[in-house]
Amino acid sequence: MNFSIPRNNNSEMTLYIWKIIDLPYITPNELIYKLSFDLFLFSPKEAKIFIKKAIHSGFLTINNDNKLSLSEDLTLELENWHKKRKVEIKKKINSSARVTQYTKNFKKNGSNKFNILLKAFLDAGTINRAVLVSDSAIVINIFDLHRRVIKAEVKGSQKTPYIIEISTNEKILKHDCHDFETKRAQNKKFCKHLVKLFLLLKEKDEKEATIFLETITKDINKWDFVI
Repeated sequence: MNFSIPRNNNSEMTLYIWKIIDLPYITPNELIYKLSFDLFLFSPKEAKIFIKKAIHSGFLTINNDNKLSLSEDLTLELENWHKKRKVEIKKKINSSARVTQYTKNFKKNGSNKFNILLKAFLDAGTINRAVLVSDSAIVINIFDLHRRVIKAEVKGSQKTPYIIEISTNEKILKHDCHDFETKRAQNKKFCKHLVKLFLLLKEKDEKEATIFLETITKDINKWDFVI
């Protein structure tokens, strides 16, 4: 949610104020007080001028009881904003619950061979970030134990997908996301994309995914993590 103060746009500024005060009606004096002494957005004189301009421009309406309310158009915008905000909050709650549950399961099954091997490539927090990566963001093109090759793409906000290539014959792990390039590769650690990939491979075939991890782990000093 963008809560930067739109001081140069009276319509957006009026809407911004109502997002905070969240009241259907308010008297001019009460609004002046809130703007000046609660929100510290204006001096009392500036607040009075702003309210007059908002009324004159039709952003605020004043009823017979001398109370201010948003115009119909801005009320509709505010309602839509609340709907979007509820959706975003729900997503964050669901994401948090998913991370918490997966972390509990990961710790609970700490003696699982796959989990033990994967932990060797994790820094603090990486597993949590990996769980939040969408399953659909990882496209597995090749997962072949006989050829000893894994190839995948990572779709995201960037135009060109990131690539992941793993060859146990050549002992090369190649990936090109910024986090891997700048932090993980030199320490032979996994970024969230690589962790997510192996979590998905585990779902497809835990035995083969474990063999790949074990092959990397036992000869880690001979492996090249390249970009």
